[in-house]
Amino acid sequence: MTARQLAKGLAWPEGPAVLPDGSVAFVETYASHLGCWSPTDGYRVLADTGGGPNAVQLGSDGYLYCCQNGGVVGPWRAEEMRPPSIQRVSLDGDVEIVATEIDGLALRAPNDLAFGADGRLYFTDPGGSYDPENRPDPGRIFALAKDGTGELVAELPHVYPNGIVVEADGAVVWVESYTRAVRRRALDGTVTEVAVLAEGHVPDGLAVAGNGDLYVTTVTSGGIDVLGSDGTARAFVPTGAVPTNCCFDGTTLYVTDGGRPGETADAGHGGVLWALDAPTPGLPLFA
Repeated sequence: MTARQLAKGLAWPEGPAVLPDGSVAFVETYASHLGCWSPTDGYRVLADTGGGPNAVQLGSDGYLYCCQNGGVVGPWRAEEMRPPSIQRVSLDGDVEIVATEIDGLALRAPNDLAFGADGRLYFTDPGGSYDPENRPDPGRIFALAKDGTGELVAELPHVYPNGIVVEADGAVVWVESYTRAVRRRALDGTVTEVAVLAEGHVPDGLAVAGNGDLYVTTVTSGGIDVLGSDGTARAFVPTGAVPTNCCFDGTTLYVTDGGRPGETADAGHGGVLWALDAPTPGLPLFA
């Protein structure tokens, strides 16, 4: 799998989502907006979200849903902070807040999101800044229904839940950056450990292939760990410098790359959007 560069100079891109016209939307956290790349028109700014948009997903209603962390990535702070929330963004660029709390719990820093088989939007909320030595907040996983109601699905003490996906049978899978673990929550609520990645492979985002394989972007390894659905290590795919998240469009795998670690207060603009030809197509997403 050879990575092809589609766009560069991006401000910490994450959470790519393929739009109906074949273009790819993604957040640019350091620029406080959503960007978009089209094979015909190249790069453009899609919407100004303020704060720190962290991931984006297309819903069945034609809107993009965005995790808004408030304006924080490590020591970086946005020029215009926003309430930690889930935002809804039209393809014309209009932005509204959908939720700032779930079941009475204020959101701390929503990170990644995925629609489930039940129509609900599942998202991670690790809270606090990323600091493995000083773990300030328990991580949480929430589910938000279309009518605005929601629930706390899981509370995870100090593990930093990050990327999240939903598998074909409706099971929810997430990665934990502190522990390097991949975990699965079955439909009956049982949580099991799928795998623990190798030392030096800190997971960030992930996507599911049609055959059940999990593609896990690991920000410290310069590539993607490919796991079988049972956690078996299948392959390591080098991709750029700091791969943050990925999504499938058929057999094309789009990968966002931060360009450098987010360890300073300066907003970097060295991010890249890559495309790779995967050996199997991706699992169709719920919406």
